[in-house]
Amino acid sequence: MRLSEIANKEIIDFEKGERLGVLGQTDVLFNEQTGEIHAFIVPISKWYQFNRKDKDVTVYWQQIKKIGQDMIIIDTEGLS
Repeated sequence: MRLSEIANKEIIDFEKGERLGVLGQTDVLFNEQTGEIHAFIVPISKWYQFNRKDKDVTVYWQQIKKIGQDMIIIDTEGLS
């Protein structure tokens, strides 16, 4: 799967049922040799704070449970 195929999908936390962000607004950690994606760094902010970044959440590829047509479901249980 290419990054362009999953770009602009919403990232949803399965456990909390909350939207973390949109994949196009994240940084990507990948292996430069193989091109494998290791993690996404998602900036977390509240919609009413007008792009003020509060913190980042790192979502590892192994935490992705399902990639759908419009969203990516992840499991962040146990992460800080």
